[in-house]
Amino acid sequence: MGRIWTLENRYRKFLDIEIAVCHALAEKGIIPPDAAEAIGKKADFSVERILEIEEVTRHDVVAFTRCVSESLGKESRYFHYGLTSYDVVDTALSLLLKEAAGLIKKGIFDLTASLKEQAVKHRDTVMIGRTHGVHAEPITLGLKFALWWDEMKRHSNRLQKAEDAISYGKISGAVGTYAQLDPWVEESVCERLGLKPALISTQILQRDSHAELIQVLALIASSLDKFAVEIRSLQKTEIREIEEPFYAGQKGSSAMPHKRNPVSCEQISGLARLVRANAQVSLENIPLWHERDISHSSAERVILPDSTILVDYLLWQMNRIIRDLRIYPENMLRNLEKTGGLIYSQNVLLSLVEKGLSREEAYDLVQKHAMQSWEEQLPFRRLLQGDEKISSLLTAEEIETCFDPGKNLRFVPYIFRRLGLN
Repeated sequence: MGRIWTLENRYRKFLDIEIAVCHALAEKGIIPPDAAEAIGKKADFSVERILEIEEVTRHDVVAFTRCVSESLGKESRYFHYGLTSYDVVDTALSLLLKEAAGLIKKGIFDLTASLKEQAVKHRDTVMIGRTHGVHAEPITLGLKFALWWDEMKRHSNRLQKAEDAISYGKISGAVGTYAQLDPWVEESVCERLGLKPALISTQILQRDSHAELIQVLALIASSLDKFAVEIRSLQKTEIREIEEPFYAGQKGSSAMPHKRNPVSCEQISGLARLVRANAQVSLENIPLWHERDISHSSAERVILPDSTILVDYLLWQMNRIIRDLRIYPENMLRNLEKTGGLIYSQNVLLSLVEKGLSREEAYDLVQKHAMQSWEEQLPFRRLLQGDEKISSLLTAEEIETCFDPGKNLRFVPYIFRRLGLN
């Protein structure tokens, strides 16, 4: 990803666009065909020379065109013919963003594959589901992975739409009126480059499309942050149901040899904040003065490379974590029993309602024993069995059935089939 944002690659895109314009002009007889042919063969640059010229011009595109002209002969007069800087800059930026989006799509593909593998493998690995951080009812670890898999698939669709939104070029001149070059030049150039011509532009392509892409990257980073936070939470010593990879020779603390900290997940959470912050900047880049100002330009030179590089890295990092995740099913079962069966209170409640109690009466009756179980650390099941009213309505076998996690998880296979996870 870093290679995409090098000056070498950026200026190479500039040159591709300039050569495409020359060929388009030659096809219509605007410039001599042999000049276009010579430019296509001879035109070249060096980043070092461009930077040297820019020290004087204080304008990167002028420095670029002058550097390239040095590699040409008399045909140099047709180089950058009829163009304004942002015909080249913005069209090149679209090409760079398409390249970057391609790598991010690959990262999403790899992560979804790892999530699918873990989801299928742990479809029936029972664990406690938590709401507000408190034990709720049984789920499976596979459901957690399946949820993340489905989320990443949505991001894949969003990214494709955002890539389509920025896959436009413009060769429309200083204020978007095609004052110097006909629209067919733009159409020809965009076709050569694999872009679509913008239906309308000013001196620049409008920044709502760029913001759309950055918003999608922020959403992706936020989901990865969400996954990381969950892993960090489940890695706590008192929970320890899953744990991010800890490799041979790795150290967790300079002071405490026993430490295995979720440092990679913490890194993901921290870096995701930068991507979200960049998304705000991308929104600020939309309102510009009249047909163009460059208040967006300096910010884009930071947020576009940074956001794409960060998300590419975060996807790689999360894929490694998911692939090599340490999983402790025995701890999941131990934690499942920590409340002494309180997690099955809704099963008891509904069983009593089925026997004829009003929901309010059944709720209050079950809650009374649940609170006593919480506060006095008494087995919930035993308290229920000792209640005369409950035992008059539910047999010992029916009470026991309420404490079977299979009752809660009977539709897990259905959820997986609905997702297409087999």
